[in-house]
Amino acid sequence: IQPTIKGIQQRGLDYKGFIFFGLIVVEGKPYVIEYNCRMGDPETQVVFPRWNNDIMEALVALSEGRLSEIEMDIDPQSAATVILVAGGYPNQYEKGKVIEGIAKVEGSLVFHAGTLELGDQIVTNGGRVIAITSLSNTFQAAVQQSIVNAAHIDFEGKYFRRDIGFDL
Repeated sequence: IQPTIKGIQQRGLDYKGFIFFGLIVVEGKPYVIEYNCRMGDPETQVVFPRWNNDIMEALVALSEGRLSEIEMDIDPQSAATVILVAGGYPNQYEKGKVIEGIAKVEGSLVFHAGTLELGDQIVTNGGRVIAITSLSNTFQAAVQQSIVNAAHIDFEGKYFRRDIGFDL
């Protein structure tokens, strides 16, 4: 990461915004394998719920070069997101599967991604269908809350990982 930051500075680039570093650790040493000059998905779903500031005020201050004037108020709780995906994702998957149980979610945020409102129903319309984000005093509790609420939601072919936060 440091060589990237140094390169931006040496080139005199007036970079303002988010930068996401995708890392891989090989034999204990981290390597950058990708950059994204945007917020990531599902990373955004755990960052924004903890951000207590007016996000637009901070983004405008960033664009005007006065972000240092903004006192960031970040919720100290841990956040965890579980993504519900359509069967077959990331390869071929079917759309139009009726989604049920969203109203049963308690104590978590529900972010719609690959969904579509069709009449009085919500149906799948993409591979990453819904993100469930929970905040808690511990990361493990946030993960568990997201998993519990992910189980409340149902649609044909639904899949979600239960190993979030584990060292695989």
